[in-house]
Amino acid sequence: MNVRRIDIHNHYFGGAVARWFAESGFTPRGGYRLGNWTVGDALAFMDRHEIAAQILSLPMSPPAPAHDAGFPGRFARQVNEEYAALIKEHPARFGAFASLPLNDSDAAIAEIRYALDELGLDGVTLTSNAGGHYFGQPFWEPILAELAGRTVPVFVHPAESPCIETLGFGRPSSVIEFPVDTARNMTNAIYRGTFQRHPGLRLILAHCGGALPTLAWRIAEHTEMGRGPDDAEVGPGHVAQVLRGFYYETALAGSPHSLLPTLQVTGADHIMFGTDWPAAPERTVARNTANLMAFEGFSEAQRAGVERDNAVRLFPRFA
Repeated sequence: MNVRRIDIHNHYFGGAVARWFAESGFTPRGGYRLGNWTVGDALAFMDRHEIAAQILSLPMSPPAPAHDAGFPGRFARQVNEEYAALIKEHPARFGAFASLPLNDSDAAIAEIRYALDELGLDGVTLTSNAGGHYFGQPFWEPILAELAGRTVPVFVHPAESPCIETLGFGRPSSVIEFPVDTARNMTNAIYRGTFQRHPGLRLILAHCGGALPTLAWRIAEHTEMGRGPDDAEVGPGHVAQVLRGFYYETALAGSPHSLLPTLQVTGADHIMFGTDWPAAPERTVARNTANLMAFEGFSEAQRAGVERDNAVRLFPRFA
């Protein structure tokens, strides 16, 4: 077995995360799967699916209880220290995108510095919105400035929109709302000039950017059809440049329905392998990977890049 893939999108549900799930009674909308997580299960899963290494992440930041605004910060610190201990034990098999407290931008910046400078984690996780704040809005500016200055890989995972009670229809948010919120977030960031102010941002978009690649021409064309009162002076060329520079990972997006639009906005060198395990059940991971391997739009060299080589350029310690 050729165990060589690098899995950019998978989730850590052990330790402090499992305790928070149990103590808070957290249940994802519509029965979205949390899954169990142990080191042994993760290593066995990786071996079954020819995965050499996983870059772990947590797809949410817990809200702050009314009586304890510091809880998200303590929680993120616990998770990040658990990541560091796991990487120390299995340096060739695991990496991690640091978790941040997303209720306080100053606390988030402090955790970025600790997680990267002290713990040596591989990147940072952000969500497509934080309590209804989207990229391009003031809450995110100091956080994005810190990350852009470091040119560190940033994994952007979708989150529920603040209007989910109306839009969700009680279904799992991963069906439509997650892909749409990614597109909403990136569109707002582009229109508000985020990538003009922070050209060093190195973003990896989950699920091949959700709905974003399909809407690319429409988003670009609307820069010449009128803009909002707080929008920057951006045009179609800027939109194309930004979309070309994103990285896109293939969890739940390994079929031509997602890959063909993605290859219209970027090259195969900016696409990377992902599974979404254990949030996605293993049978879904297997079907998605089979779709990816059967996709006729990649040369053999490009397919090798998607499976491993593109990730190694961003995370050279896995070379």
